[in-house]
Amino acid sequence: MSIELITALMFCSLFVGLLLGQPLAFVLSGLGLIYSFFLWGPNAIGIVALTVLSAMDTIVLVAVPLFIFMSIVLERSGVADELYTAMHRWFAGLKGGLGIGTVLICTLIAAMSGLSATGVITMGLIALPAMLKRKYSKSMAIGCVMGAGALGQLIPPSGIMIVFGAYAGESVGRLFAGGVFPGLVISALFCTYIAIRCAIQPNMGPALPVEERANWRGKLVSLRGVILPIILIAMVLGSIFLGMATPTEAASIGAVGSLLCAAIHGRLNWEVVKGACARTLRSTCMCMFIIIGAKCFASVYTALGGAELIQSIVLAMPGGKWGSLALMQVVWLFLGCFLDGIGILMLTGPVFVPVARLLGFNITWFGVVFVVNMEMGFLTPPFGFNLFIMKGIAPEGVTLKDIYRSTVPFLLLQFTGLILVILFPQLILWLPTQLYG
Repeated sequence: MSIELITALMFCSLFVGLLLGQPLAFVLSGLGLIYSFFLWGPNAIGIVALTVLSAMDTIVLVAVPLFIFMSIVLERSGVADELYTAMHRWFAGLKGGLGIGTVLICTLIAAMSGLSATGVITMGLIALPAMLKRKYSKSMAIGCVMGAGALGQLIPPSGIMIVFGAYAGESVGRLFAGGVFPGLVISALFCTYIAIRCAIQPNMGPALPVEERANWRGKLVSLRGVILPIILIAMVLGSIFLGMATPTEAASIGAVGSLLCAAIHGRLNWEVVKGACARTLRSTCMCMFIIIGAKCFASVYTALGGAELIQSIVLAMPGGKWGSLALMQVVWLFLGCFLDGIGILMLTGPVFVPVARLLGFNITWFGVVFVVNMEMGFLTPPFGFNLFIMKGIAPEGVTLKDIYRSTVPFLLLQFTGLILVILFPQLILWLPTQLYG
């Protein structure tokens, strides 16, 4: 059987399994085992299992459940409520001010949690009803929450960067540093768009009435809500960037810091800790099962010669290395409509990371470009993760059509950010170079 036919069969089987509604992890692992059994015999299953086991023997992956635990505790700590109060008071007088404030809060939440879901859930429950109550258009209110929430993929401590670093053998600290400026650039693009759009069409995001605006004393008092988030961000990222802690150790600091935040706000109790541990267990198991399943599928496909086939196609693209990079972006964008970012990494990593090294791309830069691309996958129909989170928490009257429509301008802004980091590599590489040489 030719590798071309095997490629068609394996990936068609993958998409059929997903369209039938089966979990990604089980589809990937099941297909890997089935194809290895029928192509090589029962002894091949043991070899695949050993390959998968070796992939999981990576200490940096311990940081993943710790950052998940931190983000879940922060959801319930009251930090987001105080942040929203501060942004509400400072930006209430601006057209689109609540939307801009929501983006800035999601940016801070991303820097505390490293997960997209945290920003979407917290701001979807706090900011979205407030904006809709004040006559913001549905598309603007929903879009800014989902778009800014996706920054959790990019702004460190990003969970997918940890997995990329473990897989590609790249420093997680360098990847974290590389994600700082791209995240801020995309956040700035969101804020600029909201400000310009609402200035042109005030009905998209009207300024609050004068009687609802805070005086200067109220504004200054509200800034105390920003202190804890800044301290937590400095503890986690500062300890990594200054070389004082590994990402795993910094994740431990963040987990303890999130508990302290909850205690300071009077929300730390046994139910919060128990619930956070249970959700962390479920999320971590899901993440690790996806890694295991994708590694199983990818190891079989690579052993069959699939990696060489894909590499030859990528390297044969017109336009040299930039044509090859463009093809990789298109593949990632397409897969992002259907698959989780970690699953995409484990599927394409065995092919694309070696090709990137062969073409002379800096792997830190390449890894952050990948994460920027994956950020778009959280908003792309039909299976964008943030779309379904938003549908689950949106107020009554918000339809799936409203949610899909709201993503369009923010997807275009994310794509603009992707083009910028490709055209100007120093947006990614400057900070890692300054910190690590």
